[in-house]
Amino acid sequence: MPIICNGQAAANPAPIPGSVTETLANDTDASVDSYAGYTLLWNDEFNGSSLDTGKWGYETGTGVNGDFGTGQLDRASTENVSILPSTNNPGDGALAIATRNEWYIDRNYTSGRINTSGKFSAGPGTRIEARIWPRDVKYKGQGFAFWMMPAEKPADQSYIMWPQGGEIDITEFVGAIPFYNLGSVHYAWSWENNQYQAWNHGHKGGYYNYHQQEVPATNPGYGNWPVADSETQAGSSGYHLYRIDWFDNRIEFSVDEHVYHIHYFNDGGVLGNAPDGQDYDTKVMVNGKRTFKSEYSHHFDQWKPFDHEFYMILSAGVGGNDNMSYGGAIVPQAVFPCTTLIDYVRVYQRTALSVADNKLLSIKVYPNPASTALNIQYPKNIIADKVSITDISGKLVLEQTQNTAQINVESLMNGVYFIKINAGTQQWTKKFIKN
Repeated sequence: MPIICNGQAAANPAPIPGSVTETLANDTDASVDSYAGYTLLWNDEFNGSSLDTGKWGYETGTGVNGDFGTGQLDRASTENVSILPSTNNPGDGALAIATRNEWYIDRNYTSGRINTSGKFSAGPGTRIEARIWPRDVKYKGQGFAFWMMPAEKPADQSYIMWPQGGEIDITEFVGAIPFYNLGSVHYAWSWENNQYQAWNHGHKGGYYNYHQQEVPATNPGYGNWPVADSETQAGSSGYHLYRIDWFDNRIEFSVDEHVYHIHYFNDGGVLGNAPDGQDYDTKVMVNGKRTFKSEYSHHFDQWKPFDHEFYMILSAGVGGNDNMSYGGAIVPQAVFPCTTLIDYVRVYQRTALSVADNKLLSIKVYPNPASTALNIQYPKNIIADKVSITDISGKLVLEQTQNTAQINVESLMNGVYFIKINAGTQQWTKKFIKN
């Protein structure tokens, strides 16, 4: 689970907090947005009658050490994940993930968690976004996160340890800090033979102020909860669009298309006065808005986490250690059930050289399915410098740095694979079948 450290909300009339079976009245999305320079790669609009298990898997239990690593009090259950229909747009709906104050097996609280592990992952060259309303998250110890964990691991390793594999928190919203959102990366300073060390954890996180639509001058502390139902400038006041734009050298975090945190992977003084060889962050003005910039998460050559693909997670939780998980210990006055609504999750592939460049580039991979050779057709003047193939678990099974127009896949077992093509600053990911 992610760790907490370091615009005006849409005014949606809130239904009475409570049942996840209630009819959703405020979901207004009716079509998939398109963006210049991007093509839709994957999406879930949550318009069916139940969770699409071809796209998502349920996570149940209490994590590998009994508290998800953050001191949480909840046990995840499939009963807390459901689809709500919209009364405004028939056929359109939203995902509801709830936490409850109820005894279940060995815990006083239950929660909901789903992820795309083994089903879908994304990396550099993508835009990943979700429209989310943490409607009932109003008390200390309540929270919701849209985040990502590694889908790939080194070919010579059976796993990738946290935080050596990295973590991306697209949004963390907690009731203890109601007027702010946090967007973060987690990483390791040292390889340590792919083993966990308590000291070996780097983190760069920037807060977003919903009212000011920028990073606050001073990071917020716990307080000002619970917000009133009439409040329009808290994260729980309505739907917001949470997004990352993932480039080859950085990740840009935004809320409602306001970029507030830019993290650069490599050292090198991209922040102007950043000292070489050190992690660094600063707050600067960009387009008239205060923006948090940070750098340096690729510290070692064995594995550069943000060069690789991650899977997506949607999770709600209860309690936790101070400054960790869902904003600290749960308070006695917290109201349950506590429901968060997700209108959609969408992933786009970047196809243009830059946001300002209208020249679209496309890569064709054929035949698909393939049995012996997989061919790659490049646009004019594009030459790949590396092609890698991973299986659906994220394990690297093949890598080629020469003659990248044709890949011999005869040795691969039959199944579904992802091919990642790197050409300078551009990157494409394609799915193919080996038979």
